[in-house]
Amino acid sequence: MKPERMLRYAVHAIVLCSVACSRPAPWWKGNLHTHSLWSDGDDYPEMIVDWYRDNGYHFIALSDHNVLAHGERWVDPTRTGGGMAAYRAYVGRFGADWVTTKQEADTLVVRLKTLEEYRSLFEEPNRFLVIQSEEITDEFESKPIHVNATNILDVIPPQGGESVLDVLQQNVNAVLDQRRTTGQIMFPHVNHPNFGWAVTAEDLIALQGERFFEVYNGHPAVHNQGDHRRPSVERIWDIVLSERLREGHDVLLGIAVDDAHNYHESGPSRSNPGRAWVMVRASTLSAAALLGAMESGDFYGTTGVELDEIDFNGNRLSLQLNAAENITYTTFFIGTRKGYPAPQRLAAPDDTASVRFHYSDEIGTVFAEVAGLNPSYTLTGEELYVRARIVSSKLKANPYRPGEVEQAWTQPFVPRQ
Repeated sequence: MKPERMLRYAVHAIVLCSVACSRPAPWWKGNLHTHSLWSDGDDYPEMIVDWYRDNGYHFIALSDHNVLAHGERWVDPTRTGGGMAAYRAYVGRFGADWVTTKQEADTLVVRLKTLEEYRSLFEEPNRFLVIQSEEITDEFESKPIHVNATNILDVIPPQGGESVLDVLQQNVNAVLDQRRTTGQIMFPHVNHPNFGWAVTAEDLIALQGERFFEVYNGHPAVHNQGDHRRPSVERIWDIVLSERLREGHDVLLGIAVDDAHNYHESGPSRSNPGRAWVMVRASTLSAAALLGAMESGDFYGTTGVELDEIDFNGNRLSLQLNAAENITYTTFFIGTRKGYPAPQRLAAPDDTASVRFHYSDEIGTVFAEVAGLNPSYTLTGEELYVRARIVSSKLKANPYRPGEVEQAWTQPFVPRQ
């Protein structure tokens, strides 16, 4: 690795430690991937934001497909996923004076409120925040390629491209270009790579300027677990981390989201709210502070497990868990050691599964398995990185799949050189 790269990673680790160790900043709970009637969600945006606020979240980003909640849009409530029951609940919650309707021929239609109209109903300093977002929804040869853009100012149309990687790169570049042009902090993140089996580890390894992806998505169609031919999303993460670090590039940080679309029926076949979120440690509840903290790696993803502390001092990763009564916890410290075998191109690639390389089992090794509320791992000097997955014995309410238990994921930490 080049000396300047080694210094960069060492500084990154020290920054993470100083953030974690030197200030008593609070943890903020939020979801960065959610849908409303502005695209393919089945409820009104105010009802959705109200649910998140009432369920202990501090921030929410409604990331509808290829649209921001601007301008004028009308819907026929009988043709929405929630139907007239959702409309009546909307009127009951916010009142007839708030809900805007009109008759078109014999049909009642409802105007969707814009973000600027409804955000004042919910936002409170250091209590609750709504962040403007978009899911840039693109494709290549029928493969769905989705990139979230968090805290953007203007809608970004899908950019297209000549390959899956090119489509990803063009859309990531569009977000970064808007950031440079406007000066507003914003970032892209790659959504559900296994959805439609569209995005491979090789795509994420080569993608430039992208720091985030979804290690967990609560939508039932996204294949978090992979299948008998294709790797799980966590396995993809370890492959990408290993190859990026081997090549001297930035690490990829993992976000957990619920990707909610369905608010009226619950179950594993539905994409419901509350399945996964991020906990971000920031001094204040503002978009700038939250996104800045995330870019420093000071956050974790979870489906229910809570952490009080994450401390990395350059060669030791220590956690403090917030215990739930009668629940046990096991922490897996995971990473890849230096000098692991290079990937091998398959002589007969499985193009139908987009599998073209074999990656060593030495990638994503479990370094240690530790029970209890204060797990830690001391690096030996051989690790490229270490991250932690914390698994509880508590079954998840309304799971993504039957038998799922609550988990959490820290970010990868690169040892001090």
